[in-house]
Amino acid sequence: MQNQRNVIMAVILTGLLLIGWEAAMRWFYPAPPAKPQVAATAPASTDAAKPTREGGLQNAADIALEKKDLRAELAAGNRVAIDAPGLKGSINLKGALVDDVTLVRHRENVDMNSPPVRLFSPAGTPAQHYAQIGWVGEGVATPDTNTVWQADSARLTPQTPVTLRWTNPTGQTFAIKYAIDSDYMITATQSVANTGAAPVVVKPFALINRTDKTASVDTWQLHSGPIAALDGSVNFDNNYSTVTEAPGQAVALKGATNWIGFTDIYWLSALIPDAGAKAEGSLRSLGNNVFRADLIYPGVSIAPGKAQSQTVRLFAGAKENSVLERYEATGVTNFSLAIDWGWFRWFEKPIFWLLDSLFKLVKNFGVAIILLTLIVRGVMFPIAQRQFASMAAMRALQPKMKALQERYKDDKQTQQQKIMELYKTEKVNPLAGCLPMFLQIPVFFALYKVLTLAIEMRHQPFALWIKDLSAPDPLHVLNLFGLLPFTPPSFLAIGVLAILLGITMWLQFKLQPAAMDPAQQQVFAIMPWMMMFVMAPFAAGLLIYWITSNILTIAQQKYLYSKHPQLKAQADKDQLDVDRSVAREQKPAANRKPKTR
Repeated sequence: MQNQRNVIMAVILTGLLLIGWEAAMRWFYPAPPAKPQVAATAPASTDAAKPTREGGLQNAADIALEKKDLRAELAAGNRVAIDAPGLKGSINLKGALVDDVTLVRHRENVDMNSPPVRLFSPAGTPAQHYAQIGWVGEGVATPDTNTVWQADSARLTPQTPVTLRWTNPTGQTFAIKYAIDSDYMITATQSVANTGAAPVVVKPFALINRTDKTASVDTWQLHSGPIAALDGSVNFDNNYSTVTEAPGQAVALKGATNWIGFTDIYWLSALIPDAGAKAEGSLRSLGNNVFRADLIYPGVSIAPGKAQSQTVRLFAGAKENSVLERYEATGVTNFSLAIDWGWFRWFEKPIFWLLDSLFKLVKNFGVAIILLTLIVRGVMFPIAQRQFASMAAMRALQPKMKALQERYKDDKQTQQQKIMELYKTEKVNPLAGCLPMFLQIPVFFALYKVLTLAIEMRHQPFALWIKDLSAPDPLHVLNLFGLLPFTPPSFLAIGVLAILLGITMWLQFKLQPAAMDPAQQQVFAIMPWMMMFVMAPFAAGLLIYWITSNILTIAQQKYLYSKHPQLKAQADKDQLDVDRSVAREQKPAANRKPKTR
């Protein structure tokens, strides 16, 4: 009976961890109501445009307008091409804006021929997202978004940096030297040479401007929105709604800025000042769904004949763990924590490392998940053996426990005391059976987080119809696995994997020693099919893990029953007793024989 309670507790705790907490957070911290928004160029659409895990425009009118505007902006020319292994796109010479960036290694959907993911789009487009490097001056003309720069090269590559120059009427020459690496980092060196007759004061800055209409979904466990590292600690406190509360005003950030920008679940745009540069970061809402992250440096005075320069880095790319860790190793403070691992990263990152290592070995993340399950179950097998030994010992104690319960049935306190003394005398731990169940929960949750936020899992196929392990099973029973032209609602989107989960859990429960309590019997009867519905919307990779774990548990139970025949015999006897008890309960009262004294 103790083992049944353990299973029920483990399932309930897992469900609460994955579902209940998120529901509670939505209850206690509801999302603020959407404010009316005025579209600058696109007509309003009646589509329910909810953010997704991928991010990007969801409004049909915005998507159509984006294609039109983007085509017109890029066809206008006057651009320096970006051509690197990680990034492609262009820099707009009008304003020196980095406003056209696509990610070469990541596609929009599972079709490998689909377009690359677009991160940056020009100002004025529905998906606008860009970076600007510049200056503000005191009594001196500085370049702005209308300034047309001159470039010394037509193409920016890892081997060929590009320098943009502009000279104002009073003799100050402004230059931005762009360099790019093979991943996602652009380094901009700003310089001002004063060839005028008087000193000038300039204040360098860098900014990222974006709309939240392309933002990915923001939840209690996966942050999407403004992000900053301040005094070495990554700050997730602000989101788009908190920044909107003070329109036009900078949100105060406490501490020295290590880096600042905007994150989605998979993508990141961030500005990184040089160490010790004393740059101040700020966040602000500009209205109309537009937000800005600023990096502002102290003003500097440049005497005639002198020059001043400094460097700022721009990260615009995917949150690949290995890439972020490499940048972190070069001095970008806690850059890998831009991935929102949460409180349990001490456990989630090792699970991710093991899963990624297995993937590199077998080249298939689905197979890697199965191997991970084998490893986890193998590590916990000695504990499972002790659990079954404990169950056997508990079974042996049942007659003595029943005698104590009968003797002290009117004194519950003494009854519990005597039972605890019996455990101590017989050296039996009644909680020993809980350990394997509770150890599964952190592994399950860690894998859930990895599948949800690690871009390494995005669009990874397994076999047959499973083309994306990070997405739910695409085949649904109610539409005959895609033969009928409709998509079932999420709570009825039962797929093949969910059905396999229910069946394997049912078989697993059938092998458990029978519960004497009819209520427990009912729980065990309904639990597999309830979990089938609960888990159906989760990532396919998570269901593969659970199905594999169930199959291994079934095999493990059969093996351990062969090692503990007395437990199997007792379980069969208990099942027979339960069946008789249930039959008696279900027999109509009129057919029952009256009890005789």
